[in-house]
Amino acid sequence: MVLKTFGWSFAVTALGLVAAILFGGWTAFGIVAILSILEISLSFDNAVVNAGILKKMNAFWQKIFLTVGILIAVFGMRLVFPVVIVAISAQLGPIEAVDLALSDKDRYQELVTDAHPAIAAFGGMFLLMIFLDFIFEDRDIKWLAWLERPLAKLGKVDMLSVCIALIVLLISAMTFAAHAHQHGGTHVDKAETVLLAGIAGLITYMIVGGLSGYFEDKLEEEEEQEHEEEEKAAREGKPRSAVALAGKAAFFMFLYLEVLDASFSFDGVIGAFAITNDIVLMALGLGIGAMYVRSLTVYLVRQGTLDDYVYLEHGAHYAIGALALILLVTIQYQINEIITGLVGVVLIGASFWSSVRRNKRIAEAEAQAGEKTEVSSGV
Repeated sequence: MVLKTFGWSFAVTALGLVAAILFGGWTAFGIVAILSILEISLSFDNAVVNAGILKKMNAFWQKIFLTVGILIAVFGMRLVFPVVIVAISAQLGPIEAVDLALSDKDRYQELVTDAHPAIAAFGGMFLLMIFLDFIFEDRDIKWLAWLERPLAKLGKVDMLSVCIALIVLLISAMTFAAHAHQHGGTHVDKAETVLLAGIAGLITYMIVGGLSGYFEDKLEEEEEQEHEEEEKAAREGKPRSAVALAGKAAFFMFLYLEVLDASFSFDGVIGAFAITNDIVLMALGLGIGAMYVRSLTVYLVRQGTLDDYVYLEHGAHYAIGALALILLVTIQYQINEIITGLVGVVLIGASFWSSVRRNKRIAEAEAQAGEKTEVSSGV
């Protein structure tokens, strides 16, 4: 099972590391290995959230996510995206931007760093909306009940998550402008860019998320009869899932997944510059990491891990919230990538441990109930 799920990841790792040695020797090998680990640690929460969405999709669209999706993730976000940033921010053509990335790495890194506030604002707002919509929804299973119960009540207020996200964006842009003004005003005009990029992130979330939600609801209405089959599967002990999404619903859910993956990859791409400014090594390292995130997503779906460890999804969304705030803070201040990675790992680890303890309590309760039944029947 592990080899079947992670086989392609192992193959890409071997090819990537060999390519790194051929490109730049053992130093390049070390850099690519470090970047791979960085990407996996920063994106573990991505895999958990992806699994929650992917399990709703049918087998065909799951394969599309693993084939077309991985091409978009590896080549689009890890290779093309940094070049596009430079092309837009420096007003260069795509070929000129690639040439700059290969020939003048320091200038290339400078331009990407210069574009960071806008990238962080877009990604931060998209991820913040995911987090807010999650915590404001009333759920049967609650991890931190003392916090989630009152937030679920607040969530009944229409458009609350949008209002909070816009307030956070406004504060971020105003703080950035004030800080820039105090230090000579060289980046005051960028406060406007931060504001526009943040609004673009919010609009992207609302359009893609809204369309995928609409078609998902529509499909479930049309296929209500399948609920009987689900209940039958549950009685037989098979994993129960939502209606397998297909057609338009799955297409928009796929788009949502790709935008989500793009938002998650922002911190990995930006963080990679702390290790190297070589675009080839960056693409190799982050590409290997992205493959493992995809494989881990499929593993979680096929093993039914999210059904067994019910708080994992909560931990992942809290990690998303933390990452969103970190991205918004990095508009102005630098935060070490190790901190970013550890926050996600700690939150998901805590939710996993809570799930294990919950399962243990349920098993003990069932065992005690079974013993009582045996005693009463014996009497």
